[in-house]
Amino acid sequence: MAAENSESEVLAQELEKLGGKLDSLETRLAEVERIIDGLETAARTTARALEEVSSHWDSVYRAMRRAE
Repeated sequence: MAAENSESEVLAQELEKLGGKLDSLETRLAEVERIIDGLETAARTTARALEEVSSHWDSVYRAMRRAE
């Protein structure tokens, strides 16, 4: 009977450790998801800015062609 209790205790301890690791992974995953959201926002902002810069350069090239 003592061996069963000891084995149960060991299993309970291991499950508790795994639970702690799972909680840690969930926390880290949530942080990664927040970082990804930030990166996606930055990528959209960058794409809009590059589109605006490209539009300005197109205007510059059209003006240069008219000047010729």
